[in-house]
Amino acid sequence: MINFVKGIIIGLALVIPGLSGSIFAVVVGLYDKLLDAVNHFRQQPRASIRFLWPVALGAVIGILVSTKAVLALTTSFPIPSYGFFIGLVLGIGPFIIRKIQTIPFRWGYLLLSLIGFAAIYGLAKLGGTEPENMIALHALNSGGDWLTMGFAGVFSVSLMAIPGISGSVMLMVLDQYGTVYNAVSQLGTGVRALLQGDMTAFGHAMAAAALLVPFMLGAIIGLIAVAKLMGYLLKHYEALVYYAVIGIVLAAVVILIQTGLVPYWHGSNLVTSFVVIASAVIGILATIFLDRPEN
Repeated sequence: MINFVKGIIIGLALVIPGLSGSIFAVVVGLYDKLLDAVNHFRQQPRASIRFLWPVALGAVIGILVSTKAVLALTTSFPIPSYGFFIGLVLGIGPFIIRKIQTIPFRWGYLLLSLIGFAAIYGLAKLGGTEPENMIALHALNSGGDWLTMGFAGVFSVSLMAIPGISGSVMLMVLDQYGTVYNAVSQLGTGVRALLQGDMTAFGHAMAAAALLVPFMLGAIIGLIAVAKLMGYLLKHYEALVYYAVIGIVLAAVVILIQTGLVPYWHGSNLVTSFVVIASAVIGILATIFLDRPEN
């Protein structure tokens, strides 16, 4: 049951631009276990499935439940919503500090942080040619659409497997964020239409949701490709990996500020400042509450 709940938390993080599902998997103590389950699936399929299915189910439910809710909150209440998201990211700080304290500090390690920041911020700036809610594809109409969605799955999920990297931001780089999460929301729309007996609406919804098929196939390929690499790096160079994650996390904070606060924060307003700070503090406390040193 606890892994199911943790899966929901990871699913929520996957939806919000700037948040990293993998870093929240680390914080709740599942990341290493997820890597092991994926890497040893062929040797221990039953044990891997037994561990993976509640996490995967929770993540799917978290995504389905939060997709429209997150969009509604960020549209209607952008300042407190993004303040909270920024707090969630900043709350990862104590966890990262524990990880990097396992080796003596060297100034050269900060270069890894700089590289991490530049890589993620630069990738985010490559996207943004379209708004987040832009739907580039509405259905699979050609082989090119299959390749586009398959590549989006490989690209976003393979990078998302690296702690600190937001899969949503990677989808924005490809201008496919709106496409993927519209397809996810159409699953719920299709179920409601089916229950109501509206087969026309059901058909339209499933046509949009079908975009997830090549995306998920690409996601599986990307996850398998990166899982072994990350397992090796975290086993032999864990602290160095988290120095890079520092830069990635800081880039996520900057992206969230530019995306969610700057467009709506006009002039100096004490009330707005208080709302942002209070929301961020709540987000920080929420992440710290999820974090357990023994994990």
